[in-house]
Amino acid sequence: MLEVGLTGGIGSGKSTVAAGLVARGAVLIDADAIVRQMQAPGEPVFEAIVDRFGPDVVHRDGTLDRAAIASVVFADPDELAALNAIVHPAVGAEIQRRRDARAGTDAIVIFDIPLLIDSDGERKSHYDHLAAVIVVDADPDTAIHRLVDHRGFDTDDARARVANQAPRSARLAHADFVIDNSGPLVALEPQLDACWAWLESL
Repeated sequence: MLEVGLTGGIGSGKSTVAAGLVARGAVLIDADAIVRQMQAPGEPVFEAIVDRFGPDVVHRDGTLDRAAIASVVFADPDELAALNAIVHPAVGAEIQRRRDARAGTDAIVIFDIPLLIDSDGERKSHYDHLAAVIVVDADPDTAIHRLVDHRGFDTDDARARVANQAPRSARLAHADFVIDNSGPLVALEPQLDACWAWLESL
């Protein structure tokens, strides 16, 4: 089993790259998707979040209001730490379960990890098992444009989200392979082919 990290800033198109690698044969472990599964109504993580943050973080349909949670934790480190203390251990255990299921195979396992690089520019130590890191890079203006046009962000909010991440230079410094996703989809395909060939060579 070859374990590789995939990271990139918000609006970089990392999910598109992940899907392209899966289409070429990779196994994807998507930390955000696992979080969403664990935050579904009735799940222990969902219940713990509601207990901690109250009914205002629940939509009328009973699902978690992620925007409401984000507005609470985005500018408050203590609240963010409280949320992380609920979510991260459970997600970590599920990721380990999925790793164990592929152990001893020749699978190329891609870990989609948005926050692989901390805001201080350092790689998170609990991902030391990764053999390599792929960074999906896009210039900040392109990322902001995507967030506003495709995901409905307010422009100021989009700029704040981009600015609040690990520096672009820090992500690139940790990269073993960089995919430039500032352009159109057609420019991405040959890079995905090159990346897959590189992964198979490792």
